[in-house]
Amino acid sequence: MILKQRFPFRFGTSSYIIPADIIPNVEYLKEKVDDIELVLFESDEFSNLPSPADLQKLGELADEWSLTYSVHLPLDVYLGNPDRAERERSVGKCLRIIELTRDLPKSAYVMHFEAGAGVDINGFSADEQQRFSEALRDSLVMLLNGTDEPASFFCAENLNYPFELVWPVVEEFGLSVALDVGHLEYYGFPTADYLKCYLPKAKVLHVHGTVEGKDHNSLSFLKQEVLELLMVELARQPLASRVFTMEIFSEADFTSSCGVMEKFVSPVVEDFE
Repeated sequence: MILKQRFPFRFGTSSYIIPADIIPNVEYLKEKVDDIELVLFESDEFSNLPSPADLQKLGELADEWSLTYSVHLPLDVYLGNPDRAERERSVGKCLRIIELTRDLPKSAYVMHFEAGAGVDINGFSADEQQRFSEALRDSLVMLLNGTDEPASFFCAENLNYPFELVWPVVEEFGLSVALDVGHLEYYGFPTADYLKCYLPKAKVLHVHGTVEGKDHNSLSFLKQEVLELLMVELARQPLASRVFTMEIFSEADFTSSCGVMEKFVSPVVEDFE
């Protein structure tokens, strides 16, 4: 069953489903999904940033197949780092990706609020939490001043610490939320409570299962009752532009996850955008 345009949200997955570069993955997915999460990164050792020709092709495929792209900003940026030079480096890295993807039809930019490589925010004292929040504010001022994209287009993703630590910053700057249901289950947060609090602000959902202590696996490994709860809440709060990303990274996981999602397909989805 083709699930593209069969839900009251944009059904999607990552740009790493088959073992190939971004363009072959988009070619593989173009008839199957509405949105593709572009996971972009750049380092001294390796980069997967698309070339100008690739970007033109991504735009052409999106136009032909009614695709949008949710762009995941780099993982090795530390917007909450206490060192301003590190924050400037991190913001600069984000702005390069934003500029690179400027002309693509996008659904959102997804971003992580981290303090540093390997830094566990759960262990922060009250003073450290305050400094983390102030560092995020400084980074966001730089980021938003560096682009004409609206603040609501940027989605802060929940990670391994309580999201309420950064929620005041998200709310203050008018950001949106990337609500990662897989992370909620993996780290043991109360999924129902998070859906109640944050789904109204969620432009993007990340959904995946956990097996053998590892997340980002097939939805067949996500608790059935959790997925059913999520689908009920999405039906109660429909938003055609919201993205439901199966954040998985193999063809086998994609196929089995689509099989799980088939039972939630409505007979007819009208006015899909």
